[in-house]
Amino acid sequence: MNITKEKMVSVVYELKYDDTEAQLIEKVEKDSPLTFLFGSGRMLEHFENNLDGLSSGDAFDFKLTAEQAYGPVTEQAVVEVPKQAFEVEGKVDDDLVKLGNTIPMMDNQGNKLHGIVLEITDENVRMDFNHPLAGEDLRFKGKVIEVREASAEELAPSCGSGGDTEASSGCGDGGCSGC
Repeated sequence: MNITKEKMVSVVYELKYDDTEAQLIEKVEKDSPLTFLFGSGRMLEHFENNLDGLSSGDAFDFKLTAEQAYGPVTEQAVVEVPKQAFEVEGKVDDDLVKLGNTIPMMDNQGNKLHGIVLEITDENVRMDFNHPLAGEDLRFKGKVIEVREASAEELAPSCGSGGDTEASSGCGDGGCSGC
């Protein structure tokens, strides 16, 4: 069976930076493959484009430019958040709001975001909401483990379906689904 829209796909792969050192970012292995509904908008568009038409057992090896993956690093994604937004019972949690820490947050539309604390002042917390892999060219090398028909339950819309996705780790780092 070939990978087409609305098929359940399981893959294993190594994700590396596409540079001369080829540093490993993530390795997804057979005991815990990445499984997703193809064509549902949960994965990077160009990631799916490179898998389209493959079948179980097929190997893949492709590169995505930063623009095809998570886009360039943008200054608009670095924002000042009022320190009071982090208050719980009138006090800021210093274990949460500290330099370099990644804090899960939500925007005005209910989209889940992860921001890295860059600077803390008396009034504000400067945070970077760029994806951790923004600005990076990536290389995926792996194998299709399984392609199967999706069940009715898998085809049903669910909360979090439709947006900010990540090919690596099935969304865990950048948040594609989850309620």
